[in-house]
Amino acid sequence: MSSPEFVVRRATLDDISQLTELWNAMRFPAGDLARRVTEFQVAADAHGRVIGAIGLQIAERQARIHSEGFTDFALAEELRPRLWDRLNSLANNHGLLRLWTQEDAPFWSRCGLQRPDAEALQKLPELWRAHKGSWLTLKLKDDLQTLASADQEFALFMAAEKLRTTRMLGRAKMLKVVATLMAVALLAAVILAVVFLLRHNVRLRGR
Repeated sequence: MSSPEFVVRRATLDDISQLTELWNAMRFPAGDLARRVTEFQVAADAHGRVIGAIGLQIAERQARIHSEGFTDFALAEELRPRLWDRLNSLANNHGLLRLWTQEDAPFWSRCGLQRPDAEALQKLPELWRAHKGSWLTLKLKDDLQTLASADQEFALFMAAEKLRTTRMLGRAKMLKVVATLMAVALLAAVILAVVFLLRHNVRLRGR
């Protein structure tokens, strides 16, 4: 027997009635979520019926996976990977830095979302800090501002090193010039001394 066909896509206004029914069944705030319907990705069966949905709310170049629901949780294990692929694609397209969720199905841990340490938790956008409960998070890429700051620090370090090297070369050149002048002066003194001695000897012989 072939597996049923499912389509995963972005929710539209036409899906609101089916989604509202699903959200009510899941005891989610349907009225609030309906106003944000475009945050949702849905899984539909071959007849176009919405059988699963999940939200992706974006803030501060991060995203919160939320309000996961299915009309039949027997299909959850089959639908979650398809929804996750869709969420991953959206995250990449938006250049997101980190994902967050309070969904507690083991699937999300298997996807790499883990409990944040204190440092990671500080990156949680202000918009979601009022949400009670524990979080899972997944770092997608380094913060561009952090990278830019590191690049700036490296550039400053290299500039300082270049300046220090230039100064050292300048001092070396100056010392070389001084040494050359001293050598010339010494040579001139030796020549003068030799000339003086020669003249002195000539005078002595003339006597």
